[in-house]
Amino acid sequence: EGETMALSKSLRCRTIFFWGAWLAAVFATGSCAFASDVRLSKGQTVYVPVYSFIYYGNKLKKIDLTATLSIRNTDPVHSIEVRSVNYHDSNGKLIKKHLDDSVPLGPLASSHFQVAESDLSGGLGASFLVKWSSSKEVSAPIVESVLIGTISAQGISFVCRGEVVRDQE
Repeated sequence: EGETMALSKSLRCRTIFFWGAWLAAVFATGSCAFASDVRLSKGQTVYVPVYSFIYYGNKLKKIDLTATLSIRNTDPVHSIEVRSVNYHDSNGKLIKKHLDDSVPLGPLASSHFQVAESDLSGGLGASFLVKWSSSKEVSAPIVESVLIGTISAQGISFVCRGEVVRDQE
């Protein structure tokens, strides 16, 4: 037992030494795996997953979900224009255009759009396609969906971050 504890302490020390040496090497080179560079853009098209419902349990029971699309201008100085917010179903078919005209979004401002829990038209693979632009290069906005549903006394919520599918041309 004594040998096992000594070996365990020895391995723990080596593990700590390894991670310490790795962190020292990362910081010495000036790059850090968990730091992100600010990406500037004049516009993008962003795909955002949305779920009208999700399945649970062995009998594939459903929980219907309310979806809130959130668009947050992260630039502290410049405005952006939200040009379109389109909601698509699981087959990619356009269900609803949420904007008729572009909407300005000031520095650090946010906007949101909702799909009601009772609206199941999007299906399990629904999505938003958001287009935004700016006259200047700005930090890209955060575009995500927040989904929430309840059944009996239980609730579920989660967030889906949007993915850039096209930069402005």
